Amino acid sequence: MIRIIVIVVIVVLIGIQFIPVSRINPPVTGEIKAPESVMKVLRNSCYDCHSNESIWPWYSKVAPVSWLIADDVNEAREHMNFSEWQSYSAEDRAEDIEEIWEEVDEGEMPLWFYLPLHPEARLSDKDKETIKNWVKSGAPQ
Repeated sequence: MIRIIVIVVIVVLIGIQFIPVSRINPPVTGEIKAPESVMKVLRNSCYDCHSNESIWPWYSKVAPVSWLIADDVNEAREHMNFSEWQSYSAEDRAEDIEEIWEEVDEGEMPLWFYLPLHPEARLSDKDKETIKNWVKSGAPQ
């Protein structure tokens, strides 16, 4: 009986690899403009999900992990996409900039489950201060 269960699990795991998952990076149509120090933090800690410049690691091609990663990136891009920033209204950009600091300040971003495989994305106190100062200065565009 255990042998049959193992075979079924293996067949299912192999079979789900053929379910297509979209891992595309659309063109950048209007990137956010910010001071270089801020851009460095955003690129290092945010762009992988919140831009059209995602880096798709090898494990993003292995189901069922691929489904989770693609869903997370798509949801993040829908919420805020730095690669399509210029298409947002001034009001939406202002709200999103405030939300960037709120999420960082509350420890909500980067997501906790992203950090173990991407420790370089962890925000240092200096990174947080950079974002805070940018947001509190009105984040001039």
